[in-house]
Amino acid sequence: MAPVGPRSGDAIFSSIDRVNAELFTLTYGAIVRQLLTDLEDVEEVNKQLDQMGYNIGIRLIDEFLAKSGVSRCVDFKETAEMIAKVGFKMFLGVTASVSSWDADGTCCSIILEDNPLVDFVELPDTCQGLYYCNVLSGVIRGALEMVSMKTEVTWTRDALRGDDAYELQVKLLKQVAEEYPYKDDE
Repeated sequence: MAPVGPRSGDAIFSSIDRVNAELFTLTYGAIVRQLLTDLEDVEEVNKQLDQMGYNIGIRLIDEFLAKSGVSRCVDFKETAEMIAKVGFKMFLGVTASVSSWDADGTCCSIILEDNPLVDFVELPDTCQGLYYCNVLSGVIRGALEMVSMKTEVTWTRDALRGDDAYELQVKLLKQVAEEYPYKDDE
């Protein structure tokens, strides 16, 4: 039997059980609204959304690896492409592109063509400092940390703030060496 190769984001998305997109969007909006009510500080809400995303990301990477059939990526560039082309399609049903690489190949931008989290959303003037989709930056950071990549993920453009697109900057801070809890020869 021939080995099974990696699956495309479209193929995985079509075979996964999904939640209704409107229900997902409205539920996420209710979570953000409740955080704003409870915390009363936009910067603290940004931190909480990032932490929530991080906690999701450290668990989501297992499902991604199990269902996508992707083997270990060679470098950070290949990893960023997998996130954009397979990860976003697999979990959100949207495609993203990777651009603006720095000379070292350690920093890039991921641009979302569509963002289902922001359907039905308008930010009031009191929330202009809010990164409404900050959960996504946390998901990427958490998932990459689980595959030994310490990263910093920040929003550089946000259509809810008047920009023309949704753009995340992903910067590789360091490649963490894999540690094994025991030695095979002992």
